[in-house]
Amino acid sequence: MIRHVIMWKFNAGEEENMRKFLAGLQALDGVIPEILRMEIGVNCKDGNNFDACLIADFEDLDALERYKHDPRHVAVSQLCKSIRSARGAVDFEV
Repeated sequence: MIRHVIMWKFNAGEEENMRKFLAGLQALDGVIPEILRMEIGVNCKDGNNFDACLIADFEDLDALERYKHDPRHVAVSQLCKSIRSARGAVDFEV
């Protein structure tokens, strides 16, 4: 199984769009079959480097790639790309 961890830093003043993005991302759970498990969190501590994160599990790297290229995921990602200032990612086997 592959654990996919993504963290985002959003531009100042984009809190409403951040919530829209995260809600859109959460809505993919149960819709895109490759997602085995999904958890989204918003930072609750001042001074941290990132504002929100996604932790999601996929059967294998091929399933992760199908998810990344799924048109529903691509549509949600477009909003994120327009409001983020930084992104961190790691994928690892569990």
